[in-house]
Amino acid sequence: MVNLPLTDVEVRILGALLEKEVTTPENYPLSLNALLSACNQTTNRDPVMRLDEDTATHHIIALRRGGLLHQIQPVGSRVTKFQHLLAEELKLDERQLAVLGVLMLRGPQTPGELHARTARLASFADIPDLESVLESLIARQPFPLVARLPRRPGQKEVRYTHLLAGEPTQADAPEMADEPPPRARPHRADVDEDRVAALERTVEALQAEVAAVRAELEAFRAQFQ
Repeated sequence: MVNLPLTDVEVRILGALLEKEVTTPENYPLSLNALLSACNQTTNRDPVMRLDEDTATHHIIALRRGGLLHQIQPVGSRVTKFQHLLAEELKLDERQLAVLGVLMLRGPQTPGELHARTARLASFADIPDLESVLESLIARQPFPLVARLPRRPGQKEVRYTHLLAGEPTQADAPEMADEPPPRARPHRADVDEDRVAALERTVEALQAEVAAVRAELEAFRAQFQ
């Protein structure tokens, strides 16, 4: 029986192993250095991590004890290497592993994002085809491996997240935007008073201009008297 939930570091280790098994089969299983590099990649990772050897080793031991990771030492080599056991322990096929792996490495995503990002790991005819795999992971027994997240305000597409690390965190829960307090509608009397005051200021300005013009005209006439 798989011991869940996993830590975020354990999820990253398994996700990295799963990815490299498919994308670089010639280097799989991975040495500790190769595994660290895969975990700490700055591309195709969300969030980006900075794991050191001690931290990785601590979580590798936990995964070995939980039956999700196997340690081997190839004949004639002094380098210990690691491989995941997700397919065997969770009874997952290639397409389910691909979807789960991308969710493990890049966090909650829409079906469209998953369809684009799983292309190098498995083949999906289209987005509905990938969604059928998501549904199979949601319906898993005795426990689901994927959950559908509610839409956030203003969001068009549903996102999906893996459940290997437990239920979605508050950061992934739907967020209600803080709405600014409604502006009070001005009272009609206040509006009328403002308009009257503005008109009065305009009239006063015009009267001043007329007075100035009259003064200039009187001065001009005085020159000819």
